[in-house]
Amino acid sequence: MAISRAQALKELLPGLNALFGLEYGKYENEHADIYETENSERSFEEEVKLSGFGAAPTKAEGSSIAYDNAQEAFTARYTHETIAMGFAITEEAMEDNLYDSLSSRYTKALARAMAYTKQVKAASLLNTGFDTFQSGDGVTLFSTAHPTVGGGTNSNRPAVSADLNETSLEQAIIDIAGYTDERGLLIAARAKKLILPSALQFVATRLLETSLRVGTADNDINAISSNGAVPEGYGVNHYLTDADAWFLTTDIPNGMKHFVRSAMATGMDGDFDTGNVRYKARERYSFGVSDPLGIYGSQGA
Repeated sequence: MAISRAQALKELLPGLNALFGLEYGKYENEHADIYETENSERSFEEEVKLSGFGAAPTKAEGSSIAYDNAQEAFTARYTHETIAMGFAITEEAMEDNLYDSLSSRYTKALARAMAYTKQVKAASLLNTGFDTFQSGDGVTLFSTAHPTVGGGTNSNRPAVSADLNETSLEQAIIDIAGYTDERGLLIAARAKKLILPSALQFVATRLLETSLRVGTADNDINAISSNGAVPEGYGVNHYLTDADAWFLTTDIPNGMKHFVRSAMATGMDGDFDTGNVRYKARERYSFGVSDPLGIYGSQGA
């Protein structure tokens, strides 16, 4: 449906002082705290996790050397989605000198809608990662039992969901340091950045940016801050839907990924039959996860 004079009736009348409602600020690019962005030239992308070798056994004198096997563990697939939206302005509205004001305002509104959609899609993996969205290993993104080729498991969530506090954050950092690879060899993994909803930003400030422990009369140092255990601090993601869920990105490579198949493109043309002018915006991308150990999450208590 095209924007006609009926939708812009007040703009045709004298006495109009201001138009408002489209000047709101927006939270954008918050996905950059979570995802590594890469370009894609295919309809989909696949990434395969490999299994290395187990710990080397002791070779007895005179005995044969032991040979181990390597294999593929699992595959993560990224299927790109096309996101597109547009609007049109009627020929009559343009004739009555509404073209400049309508096109200027609503192209900005279109850009805002596209940016909002991207952030919602990026956050949806975290919002649904405890119960719906699965990683390539066949379990939910946040699980206490990510299976390994060697028969063990890794956990990227606490055994009992906990609110963000000093104890739960310290335990998460300890859990991340205990990650193993597909054959049970210890990984040198560290937490990088705390990702949380706006409701927890003040809790995060107290936990990460004070020199002494919070909520105690003892003159103890803040070990999390002193050790630099979360080196990139915290980032607020306003598109997280659970007010007490929190997440930690890690330095595990090839974790959460954002593939760009087609960058944002805009266009306009005139429709011959109606005389309307049409505007559109389009982009194509995908959000996903290759290695779920790239992020740790807690639903909160």
